Amino acid sequence: MASAIYPFTAVVGMDDMRLGLLLNAVSPSIGGVLVRGEKGTAKSTAVRGIASLLPEIEAVAGCRFSCDPAAPDPSCPDGPHEPDTGAVRPARMVELPVGASEDRLVGALDIERALSDGVKAFEPGLLADAHRGVLYVDEVNLLHDHLIDLLLDAAAMGASYVEREGVSVRHAARFLLVGTMNPEEGELRPQLLDRFGLTVEVSASRDTDERVEVVRRRLAYDEDPAGFAGRWAADEGALRERIAAARALLPEVRLGDRALRQIAAVCAGFEVDGMRADIVTARTATALAAWAGRREVRTEDVRAAALLSLPHRRRRSPFDAPGLDEDKLDEILRQFEEDEPDPEPGPDSGSGSGDPDDDPDGPGGPGGPDGPGGPGGGRPREGGQDQAPPPAPEPSVPEQRSGEETRGEPETAEAPQESEVTQEAGAGTGGGGGERAAVGAAEPFRARRLDVPGLGEGAAGRRSRARTAHGRTTGARRPRGTLSSLHLTATVRAAAPHQHARGRRGPGLLVRRDDLREAVREGREGNLVLFVVDASGSMAARQRMSAVKGAVLSLLLDAYQRRDKVGLITFRGSGAELALPPTSSVDAAAARLEKLPTGGRTPLAAGLLKAREVLRVERLRDPSRRPLLVVVTDGRATEAKKTGGSTPVARAGLAARMLAGDGIASVVVDCESGPVRLGLAGALARELRGTPVTLDELRADSVTALVREVRTVSNTRRAA
Repeated sequence: MASAIYPFTAVVGMDDMRLGLLLNAVSPSIGGVLVRGEKGTAKSTAVRGIASLLPEIEAVAGCRFSCDPAAPDPSCPDGPHEPDTGAVRPARMVELPVGASEDRLVGALDIERALSDGVKAFEPGLLADAHRGVLYVDEVNLLHDHLIDLLLDAAAMGASYVEREGVSVRHAARFLLVGTMNPEEGELRPQLLDRFGLTVEVSASRDTDERVEVVRRRLAYDEDPAGFAGRWAADEGALRERIAAARALLPEVRLGDRALRQIAAVCAGFEVDGMRADIVTARTATALAAWAGRREVRTEDVRAAALLSLPHRRRRSPFDAPGLDEDKLDEILRQFEEDEPDPEPGPDSGSGSGDPDDDPDGPGGPGGPDGPGGPGGGRPREGGQDQAPPPAPEPSVPEQRSGEETRGEPETAEAPQESEVTQEAGAGTGGGGGERAAVGAAEPFRARRLDVPGLGEGAAGRRSRARTAHGRTTGARRPRGTLSSLHLTATVRAAAPHQHARGRRGPGLLVRRDDLREAVREGREGNLVLFVVDASGSMAARQRMSAVKGAVLSLLLDAYQRRDKVGLITFRGSGAELALPPTSSVDAAAARLEKLPTGGRTPLAAGLLKAREVLRVERLRDPSRRPLLVVVTDGRATEAKKTGGSTPVARAGLAARMLAGDGIASVVVDCESGPVRLGLAGALARELRGTPVTLDELRADSVTALVREVRTVSNTRRAA
């Protein structure tokens, strides 16, 4: 027997997350909610809990697409439906696995039957299963881009379209979309973030009593899931009734012109792109009023709605953390109040005091979170005692939030104002100086694309050429497993010679499974971009290191846009350090880069050998993802002592040749500056059989920049 679902009302804390989920349950037109937070913060538990609270639905009996018998979908593939064939069932929660295929998501057509028999045989996907329910995507940031596009298009249009070589199927797909993600594992693209109605940030509580209560409840649930769920059944039932009541009240809620103007002023004040923010904020404010049992939207509803709908829409760059300046929000609303005084309260606007506690049906009233029917009401102890445990706060309009999180330059101590020549001379003679404080990065720029040679078959992305499921068609082949993309011309060409032998008499084409050909497409893949950054004394001139960090930040931004994994190795002093293991979280790499100190000697060989070891391990973990090594250095090499009679430069050359022998595509960003240049970075690029690029040539808009691609391994071996 399956274990009982952990009760939604038993989740401790996480007010914002619970409020976001409840508002979407009241008004699915809000567009879903994205829950961002560290691992182990009950994200998945809360999502599964809210699904069990949704009101039951009536669906046409036997319809695989959950058509409403009162208004069946006229284009339903299982239609037309007979009247009075409805059956009541719970709303479904459908989970979309990260590794799901496109056919599993949208459904699949039987191409062979469609061509040979003319039968539109369609197998529904997860979008059909989730219609009128909940579609839950855990780790949504790890989902392939083309699946996210399909998912969000269906959520926006309320329908799913499946097209296969002229055969099309459409069915309704309206669902509550919930995504969860850990930002440490990578971000969603800003345009995809915008498609989620609300976003909430969650983190583990630092309050001892609250953490103790979390552990106590979880242990009680693990010991007896059914018994634990039974002890919370009354609270679950009360919350389920409140959701149904808010849904019924929602059409009666008035969103007056004053509230609309407040919403427009707030969205304009935060300079969000497009109009989706205004629409979502309006829907959220209306749902908040219905949730509080009111028929008119108030200022506090607009404020709370903005805190949920705007943080992820005001990001100006991928490295900015979502957040909203509450002081600025209050100032915008205060300015609005001064410019446009409150009108006289209407008959449905409560007491007019603006205090939600004055509303008998509001958050503080009998129907509110602390009333007898809310999750804050009395409940038995897990141990069977009569004393109630500390109540879990009801999702309500939060009074306090963390301030806006913004990315800025780190505070640094002023380093001695030495000339660049003096610092480089000290490094070259073994002085190198001590560690210097980190300097801020220069303004990032749009970087040129650096490709890995050849044709890969890695994860879908936007950097190097690869065979992918989407892209331009370059050929055809026999299917490998389930046919997902038919090459019609090649299929007809394969079947044509056999028509007489198969006894064809009519106009139709007789097609057998052996005739089917699938399209071979070429697109682009994401790569593993491993940065090896020289942080030694020879790079410590403040202006130079600032420019270097700006260049690496630009390449990181480029890697983010091209859906690469990134890693960061730094070398200085006595060795090299893996500052960031390969990850999809580009903003984590940017944060490590900002804090990077400089100074000391230049163990270039150690940095290259560290890169070789990291790439060896990653090749075992993810063999299909091809690496691109980006070495950022001036080419100097100094160490504390010689080893075996060889010089630091010779050891760096040997390490470079080992990487070249492994077939690693590489780029050397030459950071050398000044009137006297030794050309050491260019020599290192030759040893790596890679491409030397100056800082100026990295700029996509540079007049002197050249279109550069990394040489293919075969060409470099022939040249050697």
